[in-house]
Amino acid sequence: MRLSYLANAISLIMMYIGMVILSPIIIALIYHDFYSVIPFLCASIISSAGGFIIRKLVPQSKELENLNDIKKAEALFIVAVSWIIFGIMCAIPYLFYGLPPLDSLFESVSGITTTGATILTNFDYPKAFFFWRSLTQWLGGLGIIVLFIAILPQFAVAGRQMFFAEAPGPTEDKFTPRIRNTASALWKVYAGLTLLQVILLVLAGMPVFDAVCNSFSTLAAGGFSPNAQSIMGYHSNYITWIILIFMFFAGSSFNLQYKVIMKKNPLLFFKNEEFRAYLIMTLVFSSLIAIVLITENNYSIFGGITHALYQVISIATSTGSASVDFAQWDFTAKVLLFLVMFMGSCSSSAGGGIKMTRWVLVAKSMKAELMRILHPNAVFNIKIDNNNVPPEVVRQIIVFVFFYFLIFALIAVIITLTEQNATIGLTGSITALGNIGPGFGKIVGPMGSFSSIHSISKALMVTGMLVGRLELMPFLVMFQRDFWSFKEN
Repeated sequence: MRLSYLANAISLIMMYIGMVILSPIIIALIYHDFYSVIPFLCASIISSAGGFIIRKLVPQSKELENLNDIKKAEALFIVAVSWIIFGIMCAIPYLFYGLPPLDSLFESVSGITTTGATILTNFDYPKAFFFWRSLTQWLGGLGIIVLFIAILPQFAVAGRQMFFAEAPGPTEDKFTPRIRNTASALWKVYAGLTLLQVILLVLAGMPVFDAVCNSFSTLAAGGFSPNAQSIMGYHSNYITWIILIFMFFAGSSFNLQYKVIMKKNPLLFFKNEEFRAYLIMTLVFSSLIAIVLITENNYSIFGGITHALYQVISIATSTGSASVDFAQWDFTAKVLLFLVMFMGSCSSSAGGGIKMTRWVLVAKSMKAELMRILHPNAVFNIKIDNNNVPPEVVRQIIVFVFFYFLIFALIAVIITLTEQNATIGLTGSITALGNIGPGFGKIVGPMGSFSSIHSISKALMVTGMLVGRLELMPFLVMFQRDFWSFKEN
């Protein structure tokens, strides 16, 4: 890997992160909260100065006008390091509000990875604080790198490697000839849906500030809310259903949504195999949980359907917001909801988890192997949307799923032993790795706080959140010796 290219890209990203961090100052000035100018101004200066120093220290990095021939290993390194730096820089403002360093990093990484797990025990903070929490989720929803690819000319060509390094999936899914145009199109859909949700929430009676923050978190599949009781605190079925619908689209492929909009053909949703699987699994789990809530938890039919559907979509898309305290549900309902934590959303969405495409391909691969046992000489091609999937891609997916459960098990065991609590260990680890947010129980449940868990558990969860957001590969590849080979040019 060439240090000049790494330094040039990382320094650019740090300087632009510094500009993004200035955004909450506008909210602080609107609400005459002049103290809140200081945290974001300081964080912006630190990030921008860090980028400037890197450009000065590494020879020739400042002379590079573009990054057109960036290599895949370099892209993986840049993306991984950028997300770590992004998390650290976004944590700085929290320090000014009295949060300890590890708690600040936890809240920051939970925000940028759209996990939504929080260490807050009270919500007595200024508006700029809550705006920042939601904004970090909105920026992390599609990815900070995807944003910079869309707006920075330096990444016009190199962006291809970085685009797929930040959000790797089973296949490289781009729908315009230039990756920069693809990134721009995704952000237009993303921003358009966010604006539409803000308008609908305001019309439903939500205060404008809360509507903006909740819309940022919903479309990012994040879950942070300025209300201490999440969506439950608004006591409105209209608001619950508006957020429910937009959560569902946050977990759907933005690529697919762009095609539907451009071709003005909603039926394209149902021609997509991944979307059909996503919709069917959502309806199946929602129906089962609704039956349990109505028969065992004394919910009305409407209430059971509403809250079952809301929580299944919230967990499946890794949004993690709550319309009720599901930690109080019947044991059967909680077991079903725990299974949903492994479901995942669609590829090219804001949601986390394993992703439905991978589950579809794993299921087809298992079926193909069983058929080969019955018919040894037959050739079985694995297809998705009538397109052949190369065998190497199927192997990569199987390896991905294996490592996903291996990392989950490792984190779960360590947190369980540290906390001496299996509920915290199991649900805390999958909510971190799957970027889901709340787990079960009083401490890590939807109305709880992660503030009281051990520092080791918090550090593991921070790592898990970053690994899950980058979908393992940039993390796993760093354990290869060949990856750590540097040269100046």
